[in-house]
Amino acid sequence: MKIYRVKVNEKVYEIELESVTEKSGSIVVPKKAKEPSGSQQTHPSTGGNHVLKAPMQGTIIDIKVEPGQSVSRGDVVVVLEAMKLENNIVAPATGVVKDILISKGENVVNQQPLLTID
Repeated sequence: MKIYRVKVNEKVYEIELESVTEKSGSIVVPKKAKEPSGSQQTHPSTGGNHVLKAPMQGTIIDIKVEPGQSVSRGDVVVVLEAMKLENNIVAPATGVVKDILISKGENVVNQQPLLTID
């Protein structure tokens, strides 16, 4: 068994792996691609607002923000339950919460707008 430290999205994890075979070689790290625009889009009618969309179908368990509240990119803004798991949905951008388009206990579908951040 070997223990490794892995950094993912600025968080460090320790993982333990069993070595089956060892090969020498190098790892090529691809250039960082642009983020997919699935959860972060500019609202067409409001100019520079970011629309946070549901990444999956589920039930809104908690809304952690209120209109007018400042948020930073990566802050948890909504908790969505899907398949008996609670998923933290984070702010796609730094700004101020403009509109909350859902309510606690509401069932949402994939890609349904949840809130806007200006």
